[in-house]
Amino acid sequence: MTENEISGQILDAAIAVHKEIGGPGVLESYYETALAYELRSRGLKVETQKEIPIIYKGNEIGEPYRLDMLVEDKVIVECKAVEKNNPVFAAQVLTYLRLTKLRLGIVINFGMERIKEGYLRVANGL
Repeated sequence: MTENEISGQILDAAIAVHKEIGGPGVLESYYETALAYELRSRGLKVETQKEIPIIYKGNEIGEPYRLDMLVEDKVIVECKAVEKNNPVFAAQVLTYLRLTKLRLGIVINFGMERIKEGYLRVANGL
């Protein structure tokens, strides 16, 4: 399955979660758990709160970052539940992509009225 095919499944699953749980006012962790459930029910491999070490000149430094979600070992998903989108969300995902050498990340802000307004693809060399 390609990154684009996976991202289509993620978008469909996010819409399903948003319809079921609702828009603004729910904690981010609930959306993340529901999205992981929805993706797994579609047969996708999902890892949540996956640690990625920070390597500097061959040495692991500091505490590892935690990805909200890694789908099919190819696409990073960062879940948010806030009133407004912030450019730092995309920057954060791009950093994760560079650290993992993956090519596609998605920010989903469930705090928006519609998923379409809170869904952002972030590419790293795609």
